[in-house]
Amino acid sequence: MMDNLRTAANSIVLKIIFGVIIVSFILTGVSSYLIGGNNNYAAKVNDQEIGRAQFENAVASERNRMQQQLGDQFSELAANENYIKSMRQQVLNRLIDEALLDQYAHNLHLGISDEQVKKAIFSTQAFQTNGKFDNDRFNGIVNQMGMSADQYAQALRNQLTSQQLINAVAGTDFMLKGETDELAALVSQQRVVRQALIDVNALAAKQSVSDQEIAGFYEQNKTRFVSPEQFRVSYIKLDAANMQQNVSDADIQSYYDQHMDQFTQPQRNRYSVIQTKTEDDAKAVLDALSKGADFAALAKEKSTDIISARNGGDMGWLEPATTPDELKNSGLKDKGQLSGVIKSSVGFLVVRLDDIQPAKAKPLSEVHDEIAAKVKQDKALDAWYALQQKVSEAASNDNESLAGAEQVAGTKAVETGWFSRDSLPQELNFKPVANAIFDGGLVGVNGAPGSNSDIITVDGDRAFVLRVSEHKAEAIKPLEEVKAQVSDIVKHNKAEQQAKLDADKLIAELKAGKGDDALKAAGLSFGAAKTLTRTGQDPISQAAFSLPLPEKDKPGYGVANDAQGNVAILALDEVKAGTMPDDQKKAMVQGITQNNAQIAFEALMTNLRKEAKIKLGAIMEQQE
Repeated sequence: MMDNLRTAANSIVLKIIFGVIIVSFILTGVSSYLIGGNNNYAAKVNDQEIGRAQFENAVASERNRMQQQLGDQFSELAANENYIKSMRQQVLNRLIDEALLDQYAHNLHLGISDEQVKKAIFSTQAFQTNGKFDNDRFNGIVNQMGMSADQYAQALRNQLTSQQLINAVAGTDFMLKGETDELAALVSQQRVVRQALIDVNALAAKQSVSDQEIAGFYEQNKTRFVSPEQFRVSYIKLDAANMQQNVSDADIQSYYDQHMDQFTQPQRNRYSVIQTKTEDDAKAVLDALSKGADFAALAKEKSTDIISARNGGDMGWLEPATTPDELKNSGLKDKGQLSGVIKSSVGFLVVRLDDIQPAKAKPLSEVHDEIAAKVKQDKALDAWYALQQKVSEAASNDNESLAGAEQVAGTKAVETGWFSRDSLPQELNFKPVANAIFDGGLVGVNGAPGSNSDIITVDGDRAFVLRVSEHKAEAIKPLEEVKAQVSDIVKHNKAEQQAKLDADKLIAELKAGKGDDALKAAGLSFGAAKTLTRTGQDPISQAAFSLPLPEKDKPGYGVANDAQGNVAILALDEVKAGTMPDDQKKAMVQGITQNNAQIAFEALMTNLRKEAKIKLGAIMEQQE
């Protein structure tokens, strides 16, 4: 077992680098121990420095996270200087908040034990394979983060301490049973409603409208009748996938010979190691081995590196790129050979070379098809780039049409129909192409054809050259063109106003006890009663829960528009107390308490910031 976290974590094993994904939450938790203080700090928080290197590392981690999350879209965002400034500021704010939380937790004497840190390491899924702690995987992650074991353990300790503080704040909010029951009853309440619909479209068909009314509405609402800017485009598309090239056996052999390193597995060595605190301890281990002691048993008993000790000192197969310098320089050449005492940055080592796998090249027959596909792709791209250059020159030399470019490309240009900015044809739906069409540079004067574009490359294997063949500027449609549309709108507006007036009159009659005759005269009647819930998203449900509670044996009334735009007269007959399942009630309480806890935590952070002395460093002042 590990008696001291520093001794155990400060391990030669943690120097091995494997290509694995870095866990983002660890990166964000790295604090000032990573970088020594210097005058060029990012910020000071109550005299605690956030170093420039620490800040830049955090920014790089955030960029990597955003790149993985957004892909190519992040490249576009990263080109925006203001976006990068905003991202850097957000990262600094986060580091300042972490420093404030660390300081506050320290003042409260909160702490995380070595045993808790160890447990967190062994239970982290990123360090596991098939549900079990994986020594090699752990080594790879820690090293790829560029951290020592001490730094990783301290980062994790800070993370857990801050989480302990957050949990303490979050755990202070609660709801009494009476409050919970009352809220559950209110949320699950049901309302029994009948409705009588006034068909607005039917009323609109009966409306009359004058030319003066049409003209007046048109003049006041011209912006509703705008014809969007429109384009017609001619384009030539060059696709590398269509430029298949022949590949000979000589081509394949040549590529294989020139890239032999890609098809060769380098020599791999397998080592076992015993790590000790002192040189005398290492000498004692070496003496015991020379007398026939079992290496694995001795490693489990004596090694201060708990991770490799669990495996009898075995460090697994290592390639040159993943072998620590101490092992590379140990002078071990033969299987079973034992080193002397090796001094290292983590203590003293005794190392044994257990096995050797010589470098091995894959035969050409095994990688033939793979190379053929690669050479074919490379040749296609070369031909594609060459054709791009020729088409670009032809389009530039004959800027009045695409005829020259067509001849060089060996294909006819495609002509699109009319389209707007919101309806770009699918075959042209690439951001660089859209930018070229819509930025105005290719549009001629008064709708006339403009000039040819430069070559526009998209997705790395397709390219376009195009010209705007026709263009129509945005314009308000003349009244003659939209008169019928305006007439329909005016009629519908008048019908809706009439329907609301009729509804108000009918409600007055209903409240006065004369509703049956009034509804009959209007050709209306209430439909069957429906039980509505507060969670309903339709307009009728939302309107029903805004009505006042009905009096005893007397409905309440109101007016609403349904989803189709009809006017509905509502009769609220009954309000029922609903019931809520225990699991749903529990989830409701959890959501409310979490929200309240979030508010409390934000208030805490606001207070800490208000009382803290925060000074930005020179690099942040220059950014502003």
